[in-house]
Amino acid sequence: MRKDISTPQSTKAILEKHGFTFKKSLGQNFLIDRNILNNIVNAADLTEDSGVIEIGPGIGALTEFIARASKKAVAFEIDQRLLPILEETLAPYPHVEIIHSDVLKANIHAVIKEHFEEGQDLMVVANLPYYVTTPIIMKLLQDKLPIRGIVCMIQKEVADRLAASPGTKDYNSLSIAIQYYATAETMIKVPKTVFVPAPNVDSSVIKLTLRKEPAVEVKDEEFFFEVVRASFAQRRKTLWNNLTSKLVTKDKKEELQAILEEIEIDPKRRGETLTIQEFGKLADALLPLIK
Repeated sequence: MRKDISTPQSTKAILEKHGFTFKKSLGQNFLIDRNILNNIVNAADLTEDSGVIEIGPGIGALTEFIARASKKAVAFEIDQRLLPILEETLAPYPHVEIIHSDVLKANIHAVIKEHFEEGQDLMVVANLPYYVTTPIIMKLLQDKLPIRGIVCMIQKEVADRLAASPGTKDYNSLSIAIQYYATAETMIKVPKTVFVPAPNVDSSVIKLTLRKEPAVEVKDEEFFFEVVRASFAQRRKTLWNNLTSKLVTKDKKEELQAILEEIEIDPKRRGETLTIQEFGKLADALLPLIK
């Protein structure tokens, strides 16, 4: 039986054979721990009918585990130097397609239409490059893709923010942006030692399960996020101070006071104490005042 791509010996041999050197600018950290890879794939609850989208397959360590657990996998790889390596390492898995593309620029809807069956159970499973984690996750959510969810390895601090509750130090505008579209749950914490090269930070595997409807119904989605960002502009400031410095002009302060009284939100509160439902109420109430 062939050895897994992910063993330290296999990884070393593959990298040496192809003379591959890591590009720091691409955030390349390859996983070399079978148990962690297994846990990532298990967290995705795949069946033999599932389709998977992967981002940044590297030399194929996670891709191999995805391939064994799914019907079809499509992986986006930005680094051209990895294409011949992947062609070799993933040769035993003909149901895996590699697309040479920056996922942030890709038309993922078109890729899904081309490579997967209509109505197929779809998951995104990835060890994401840390420097573009947030833009990638936000694109996946905002593109309204027909996926069940996302399981990804990301920097621990970012994972803590994604899954944070109101009133905690990690809760911020990103927590709300993510939880608007999905429920977030940290699955496992991952030490630096299971990567080559080892990153400077610890990691976590987070699972985002897409909601059928957003967590709160708002009149204007774009404005809702604008209000959230303004409310967190300076974390230590009150809601009143942030809103009046970022969103509401001086001449409308009285109306703002009246609005906050009417929706029963204390202006002395900080943004980090508001629930997503309260932000929804706040955004809808402010909409006629600002727009």
